Amino acid sequence: MAMMERLLRLMAEKKASDLFLSPGSPIQLKIDGATTQVNAQRLDAQMVASLMREIVEPRHWEAFENHNELNVGYGLDGVGSFRINVFRQRGTPASVIRYIPGEIPKLDTLGLPSMLGELIMEKRGLILVVGATGSGKSTTLASMLDHRNEHKSGHILTLEDPIEFAFRSKRSIVNQRQIGSDTESLEIALRNAMRQAPDCILIGEIRDTATMSAAMAYAQSGHLVLATLHANNANHALNRIVSFYTPENRRVLLSDLSATLKAVISQRLIRSKGEGRIPVVEVLLNTRHVAELIEQGRLTEVKEAIEKSMAAGSRTFDQELARMVREGLIGREDALANADSPTNLLWMLENDADDGARDRGKPAAAPQAGGAPAGRTGAGAQRGPAEPADADGPSFSEFLLNI
Repeated sequence: MAMMERLLRLMAEKKASDLFLSPGSPIQLKIDGATTQVNAQRLDAQMVASLMREIVEPRHWEAFENHNELNVGYGLDGVGSFRINVFRQRGTPASVIRYIPGEIPKLDTLGLPSMLGELIMEKRGLILVVGATGSGKSTTLASMLDHRNEHKSGHILTLEDPIEFAFRSKRSIVNQRQIGSDTESLEIALRNAMRQAPDCILIGEIRDTATMSAAMAYAQSGHLVLATLHANNANHALNRIVSFYTPENRRVLLSDLSATLKAVISQRLIRSKGEGRIPVVEVLLNTRHVAELIEQGRLTEVKEAIEKSMAAGSRTFDQELARMVREGLIGREDALANADSPTNLLWMLENDADDGARDRGKPAAAPQAGGAPAGRTGAGAQRGPAEPADADGPSFSEFLLNI
């Protein structure tokens, strides 16, 4: 078995989210948000290049040599998919590999708000899933889309860079297009998507004005559109969207956004009191009041609108953290460290203030047994650098590189 295949299998075995290959450092895995050394031996540039060429096609490696950046996907039967990023640092190749489990988890096993299953069944509108890198956005989106795939007929079209989870068509037809191989660019794919008669479109990450405008245009024309955005919370997401546009175009943008936005789902993974990490989710539902605030550009008032909303499922991060502390799912210190406003959260906890669950819908359930949280770092990951995942599994100390 090739060295990289052994490492990738070890990632899955340890439920690691990321693998790091960098000259001057041992191989490292990220497990439950903390990096752990796989071996004591330090890599050099030749070792990194040799390992990467085991899983990167020659044509893609040539592209990396020419452009110093590479993003590709890689699949391993029976294990899952991997998102490979190769880059140069101080003139030498380095890589970070993200693990995507082979099976798409069921939406109700992830500990997410139950109303996400209702949102994904909507006929039209824009749903944004936001959060930092590694917060579980891809897993949440995949589970939502597969829920629709299981329960609603139609055509689901995904535009991904690269493809992560592989869908199997169920009640819906699912077509997945990888940017750079199935289509030349996201711009071209978006221009042709209308001709492919989709009911639901996953655009991937919104990075610029053109992609944001296309997402809203498809939502306005009767499609359900899902996309991701790097933002800390719903407020930050709205401000990022506005920043894509010049001041003279923002009035039209805000009007369109208020009419098309369905929800902003903001997600973070934090340490649970049990094993692994657990998702904490803020939900902004575009109620009539929120739509008015967006249209009028009063974005600073949106957080207060979420806090006071009576819409089922609507909640801020701090309200959700308070609920989870009271229910014993997470520790008080971890909650305060991840709060948008530690002062506000502390007040809620000390005054037993309403955490936002009220009668507005079911709170997020804890992940079911056997289900991983909405990320790629589920329970059961071992931290010891020399401990195997089970009696028969390889230990970290077995990896000696003779390259």
